[in-house]
Amino acid sequence: MTIDDAVSQLVSYAQQKGLIEPEERIWAVNTVLDVLRLDGWTDPGRDWGELELAPILETLLDDARARGVLTEDGVTFRDLLDTELMGRLTPRPAQVRARFRALYARSPREATDWYYQFSQDTNYIRRDRIARDMQWKVPTEYGDLDITINLSKPEKDPRAIAAARVLSPTAYPRCQLCAENEGYAGRIGHPARQNHRVVPVTIAEAPWFLQYSPYVYYNEHCIVFNREHVPMKIDRACFGKLLDFVAQFPHYFVGSNADLPIVGGSILAHDHFQGGHYSFPMERAPIEEPFVFPGFEDVRAGIVKWPMSVIRIGGPDRDRLIGLADQILQSWRSYTDEEVCILAETGGEPHNTITPIARRRGEDYELDLVLRNNLTTPEHPLGLYHPHAELHHIKKENIGLIEVMGLAVLPARLKGELAAVAAHLADGTDLRADPLSAPHADWAETFRADYPNLSAEDALDIVEQETGKVFAQVLTHAGVYKRDAQGREAFRRFLRQVRP
Repeated sequence: MTIDDAVSQLVSYAQQKGLIEPEERIWAVNTVLDVLRLDGWTDPGRDWGELELAPILETLLDDARARGVLTEDGVTFRDLLDTELMGRLTPRPAQVRARFRALYARSPREATDWYYQFSQDTNYIRRDRIARDMQWKVPTEYGDLDITINLSKPEKDPRAIAAARVLSPTAYPRCQLCAENEGYAGRIGHPARQNHRVVPVTIAEAPWFLQYSPYVYYNEHCIVFNREHVPMKIDRACFGKLLDFVAQFPHYFVGSNADLPIVGGSILAHDHFQGGHYSFPMERAPIEEPFVFPGFEDVRAGIVKWPMSVIRIGGPDRDRLIGLADQILQSWRSYTDEEVCILAETGGEPHNTITPIARRRGEDYELDLVLRNNLTTPEHPLGLYHPHAELHHIKKENIGLIEVMGLAVLPARLKGELAAVAAHLADGTDLRADPLSAPHADWAETFRADYPNLSAEDALDIVEQETGKVFAQVLTHAGVYKRDAQGREAFRRFLRQVRP
């Protein structure tokens, strides 16, 4: 493909996707030439048919590198340039917002369907990278758990890390969630967002924004964030905001990470939620033990059959759910039960909080309240209710909202490591002799004898299924009440003491 062909194809792609109008073609060509520092162009005069974006951008980036326009060839530098290219062809924020509002007036789902497709067409969501993610399901006593190995988020580029050392620090945008990211050119250490568009929404009478995650761990993985850069906080107002969002977008769920370290998300400094159009395993889990809270007899409630400690409440009246959720939260914040090692605070440091998730069930509203505690001990310095050390070969990171609901987001290193484990199981060779499989050897030896004479294909399937079982253990470790007789009774003890 010639550079003239690639420029023509990029502009044709933008026209096919509705990013530009036919009468804007000459302008579009010239703005692309400007980014690429090309003085001229010859129109190939061809009808290209349906186009795929990734190969076009690859050709343009390779040419820019060969001509010295792209001075470094790492993924960080290539992303900065191709995002600038797409940003030149992305409609302005006012146009995007007007389109969203017009579609929302017809149907909230129609609006989000369009916006999600738009976010892919602009390459803000990189479809080619998302397609690399490994995904599978694992049956457990709690239903099928979802497992994904995230291969779409770029690894840290050593050249970018080196370049960042000589740059002056900047506090703009303050974080990667701030509204000021819209249209931002990016820099080493902060992604380019020229092709990023956010949609205003009003949550509890305050200005918020809706966007999609560029890494979409599940269908229509969206982020709802406060216009102001204020810390996350789980409180009565938070429950109201979650329910307000699902009232406006009834086909979406929405939830919040907890507001304490270890059990919270990676960005605690900016108030935000995550949601989307996806049914998580926890949503499908039933209530296994109904419970009636005094003063809230009209609210359905109970303990969910789930490895973590989940209280589900539901009903048609949002205010009643908010009232009960707040009562449970306030009680949990100060609750201590030393018999099962639940401490509300140590040395003045609070430990108890909640991970809340909201959704609709027909015309009713539903809240799942996941009890969390971030206590650390000498034996478990990363967290008592965190994956314990014997599971770190699979999952060491915090158990945030997405994992709580039953989707394991596992690190990219596991693609090669699990493949190596499978190869050694199939070949009957030493797991400990290979640096890729050695960290998993103790684990793999626990089930190796159960699967003799494996083919390479069967071995990988077995390893994936056993990985899912580890994730079920991870969730069990994160549960504050264990699912034995002592834990169940302790859970009931907490529920019984919740009072108006």
